[in-house]
Parts: sequence; structure tokens; C-alpha cells
Amino acid sequence: MGVESALGRLTRDLAIDPGSSNTRVFLQGKGVVVDEPSVVTLQRDTGQIVAVGEEARAMVGRTPGSMVTTRPLKDGAIANYKVAEGMLQAFIAKAMARGLVKPRIAVCVPSNLDDVSRRSFHESARAAGAREVVLLPSSMSAALGCGLPVLDPRGTMVVDIGGGLTEAAVFSLGGIVQAHTVAVGGDALDRAIVAHVSERYGLTLSEQMAEIAKREAGRATEGSRRSKTVAVRGRDRESGMPRQIELNSEHLYAAIAPLLDQIVEAIRHTLSNTPPELAGDILDGGLVLCGGGARLAGMERMIRSKTGLPCVLAENPEHCVAFGAGATLDHPELMERVAIV
Repeated sequence: MGVESALGRLTRDLAIDPGSSNTRVFLQGKGVVVDEPSVVTLQRDTGQIVAVGEEARAMVGRTPGSMVTTRPLKDGAIANYKVAEGMLQAFIAKAMARGLVKPRIAVCVPSNLDDVSRRSFHESARAAGAREVVLLPSSMSAALGCGLPVLDPRGTMVVDIGGGLTEAAVFSLGGIVQAHTVAVGGDALDRAIVAHVSERYGLTLSEQMAEIAKREAGRATEGSRRSKTVAVRGRDRESGMPRQIELNSEHLYAAIAPLLDQIVEAIRHTLSNTPPELAGDILDGGLVLCGGGARLAGMERMIRSKTGLPCVLAENPEHCVAFGAGATLDHPELMERVAIV
């Protein structure tokens, strides 16, 4: 028995999906045990971490001058190394009891990430308490988590709409044949709503309020009979006083439509560079949507309409990446095959 195999028997390993909006931690043998916002509250002068995850998100917009709330991950990369390390350390501690043997950790990263950014994730996870770090492509992990037969000699496709990025990827024979990433995700949609409301209604919204509006009344299609209305509160730009207005699905669609077009273009770009045989497989089998952004009402119908491809929403789309990465923990040969080297 090898040393690594012996150590593996003494602890449970982890898979981490460090998203710009949320971080998910999969504990071997248990499933997803942490799903919290990638948010950290710090003491402004010392940089000491005050709160992480749900607790930190509750402080957004409510901290005194001595504290600041930040997101250490942006567009799929680490924006603040030390804060990201502290956040991962806190989430790892929540996921598993402290033991004598450190866990092996599989970390999911975008397939287009450069070497410097990959090294940052690797070093951050090691510093947070891993005995070994394996980097996995997020898109491949998503495909595995969706149950796609990525090892077969046929084309399959996933579109992962996360908080900071959207990645469209085609797979065959256990590899990524073609992928394209755009910096459009749930966070960008929220910012677009904030900008639209500010310009059209003279009202400054928080991104949290924009996210609530998107979730309750947002749609990816225009002119739907299922239009909904949501009340939003913010600060009047002229008077500085609190004010409330109502937005409907059409208002929200007008704000996010240009970004939805970028998601569609990412799908087209990926397929236009895919070998014809595999593209034909996608035409027959369609694509699978995953990621939290895929839950936007009408997203499947919009993509079907604009690409002509069959399109389905994965079951539990937010957790597909974590599920797929977690599946490799029990299958070292699969992990080795799909890992980034």
C-alpha cells in the first residue's frame, strides 16, 4: 500500500468549487456540506477576518467604517490571495473536523485560466490546509456532475452559467475538445440591472436588491405573458432619500438582454470551432445548462430559440461542478485523466 493510499484511509478528501458568488465544498462520502457566499468581512486597519460566508453577506452595506466587506474571487480568479486563503480555510473547517491527516483537495477552476492564476489557487488551497491539491477544469466537473458520458467517443456539451463567468464546452473521449469563456454571469446581470435602474429611474440599488429583483421577476425572454412585478428599494439620486419603485419582467429584460446575447455568442463560438462530427452529435443530443445563472426563468427557451439546439436544465444546477469534482475523489484514475497538468 502506497503512502498516499494509506493517508487517504485516515481522512476524507474534499472537492471545492470556488465561485465568484458562492463556494461549494464536497466532502467525500457525504456530498455538498458547505454552500455559502464567497464573501468576507475584514477589519479595515488590520485585515483580520471578522466573518465569512452567510454571516459576511448579512453585513454587506451595513458595516461601520472600521470594517469592509469584500469578495476575494472575481471572474473565476483570485483577486485577493490572503483573503481567499482565509475564506477557504474557514470553509474547510466547516466541512470537516480537524484531524491528524490533512485532506487531499480537488479545486475546480475555469479551463482558460492562465498559469499564474492556477498557481494562486493551488498555493491558496495548500496554505488553507491541503496535503495535496489537484486542479480540475470546472466545465469538465460540471459535465461529470450532470451525468454526461464525457468518456464516450461522441460529442457532449455543457454551458455553465456561474456568478462571474459563463463557460461553454464540448467534450469527447474524456477531454475538452473546445471551450469558450465570457465574463458574463449572475453578478454581471445584477450590475446591469443596477445601471439600468439608475439611468432610467434615477434610483441607486444595491446589487443584493438587484439580485432579488432578478430572481423574483427576471426573465431571459421578451414579451412573455408570464410577466411579474417586483418592488425594489434604493436611494434617490437627486434627493438622497429612500424611494421604492416597481419593476416588471420587461424592465429587467431590457437591462440584461445584451448580456444574454453574449452567452448565446459563447455557445455559437464554441460550436463553430468544434469538429463537424462532434457538432453533429450536439445537434442530436443538445446541451445541458448548469450553474446558478441557468435558473433565470426562460433561459432554456431563449437558448433553444437562438441556437436551434435542444437544451435542458440540469438537476440541481448550482451543485453540478461540486458533484462532478466530488465523483473523482473515489476514482483516482478518472481524476488523473481529467486533471489540469
